[in-house]
Amino acid sequence: MKGVQGQTQGQGKHWDPVCGKQLETPEGQPSSEYKKRRYFFCSERCRHTFERQAERFRLNELARVGALMTPGRVRWGLA
Repeated sequence: MKGVQGQTQGQGKHWDPVCGKQLETPEGQPSSEYKKRRYFFCSERCRHTFERQAERFRLNELARVGALMTPGRVRWGLA
């Protein structure tokens, strides 16, 4: 799918943005596209939760990536 990115971290692993569960293969799993990005979910319940609050999940993801990748900043979220 050109122009659509998966919710991936590492070697082709996909993560449910709602519950954080790792999905081995996203094929056949519920999915949703938001702002030209494809998100995969472990269940229809997680997909429905995401669709009701998609912008909140997207902003949390951007904040997490920004905090982890900004040099000289506190790296919260890492143990």
